[in-house]
Amino acid sequence: MSDKKTNNISENDTIPDFTIDRLGTPRYDSPLKAHMEDKLGTHGFVRDDERIVYNPKLKHIKSCVSEGIDPPSMEVAGPREKIFFNPSDVRAAIVTCGGLCPGINDVIRALFMEMHYRYHVKEVVGIRYGFSGLVPRIGKAPIVITAGMVENIHRDGGTFLGSSRGPQDSGEIVDFLERERINILFTIGGDGTQRGSLDIAEEVERRKLNIGIIGIPKTIDNDISFVERSFGFRTAVSIARDVLQSGHEEARGAYYGVAVVKLMGRNSGFIAAMAAVANGDAN
Repeated sequence: MSDKKTNNISENDTIPDFTIDRLGTPRYDSPLKAHMEDKLGTHGFVRDDERIVYNPKLKHIKSCVSEGIDPPSMEVAGPREKIFFNPSDVRAAIVTCGGLCPGINDVIRALFMEMHYRYHVKEVVGIRYGFSGLVPRIGKAPIVITAGMVENIHRDGGTFLGSSRGPQDSGEIVDFLERERINILFTIGGDGTQRGSLDIAEEVERRKLNIGIIGIPKTIDNDISFVERSFGFRTAVSIARDVLQSGHEEARGAYYGVAVVKLMGRNSGFIAAMAAVANGDAN
């Protein structure tokens, strides 16, 4: 997302450009319609014109209305009645990059289950060891994911696909996607991963290819704008709370004892803050 100025905010403020590029006009009926039959109801599918206002303050909205412009807004997530790809022709890929956090295997499993059982995607492959697996000269070959393979992976930590850090050449990656006939690539990772995803998407656009690049943000820090709670955060807080409790008991066992617990937090410190609130003993 890029930043742009608007007339209805102060000169010191910027708002993101929430425009989402599209590969083309959706032409195929979503398989969810047949799969769910009448259970979807009137709220099953999301229309493209449904949006969430970026700044819900009444003063801001009135300012936009007075200037005759729409308030900045974001698309509502959810299944569409029409989709771009024909699922029976789709070969999707999932890659996990960067550091580990709780829930990665859950995300992989959920992606596969949704695509396999509900969208009836032809094939889903797993990329081994991060972006390096998208460059054949340095990485391992992808594996075809099956239902049996992911049946119990949500019980294990980490990622069964493996991970790695560091960028790879976007040109070589797109060469791989073309050669392997991959239509959709899901990238699960943090800041560096999503910067890499943007590079891949821009290379795809330069070549005018019909390949969808979908970034799934991963961080236990819960510090992603517009994301209410990132996966792994609640687990991290729960474990940190127990560590704080142990540290408190350790300190009580010593004369003027002090226990120091260091937690992951980077710039935000949300794990430390929430664990301290949940524990009640941290000073």
